[in-house]
Amino acid sequence: MARTKEFDPDTALQAAMELFWQRGYEATSMADLVTHLGIGRASIYATFGSKHELYLKAFDRYCENRDALLLRELSQPGPALPAVRAVVRRFAAESAEERRLCGCLVTNTAAELAPHDPVAARRVEQRWDYLETLLHSALTRARAQGELPAERDPRALARMLLVLMQGLRVTGKASPDPTRVRDAAEQALTLLG
Repeated sequence: MARTKEFDPDTALQAAMELFWQRGYEATSMADLVTHLGIGRASIYATFGSKHELYLKAFDRYCENRDALLLRELSQPGPALPAVRAVVRRFAAESAEERRLCGCLVTNTAAELAPHDPVAARRVEQRWDYLETLLHSALTRARAQGELPAERDPRALARMLLVLMQGLRVTGKASPDPTRVRDAAEQALTLLG
């Protein structure tokens, strides 16, 4: 007879995501995961696979939560430019908050794992492609609705905002000065017209 799980895998995955987000991949040991999740090593392996597989599942969970919010924010009917500005300002505000020390799990993964882990690099690239596509779509709508000057290139602006937003996460994580990220975001937004 198969044993039933004595823990909720969804809750455990959420806890793993938070631990990886706080500490990073390399600084999180299996012993840390066992302690933080409150379940045995064998149960972690049986449910999630290796530490690397668990990390990727945690990464995906983080992205699912963030992607749903971004999609909602950037695909609302009506004027598109205010939504783009709000998203950039939200990234800046989050980068300046106390939780800023965790940074962004996507950005953290890009810096820590992507240079030597092709699977993680693909995951990061997919997330950036998704964000760029959402921004591009909103900026294209903004240009079509006359909110964005006709000579502005929505694709190039989307890429610039993507790079800015990732940079805000890195800078916010390292700098105790919240005005640095807020000022950078506001200056970038002036390019939207």
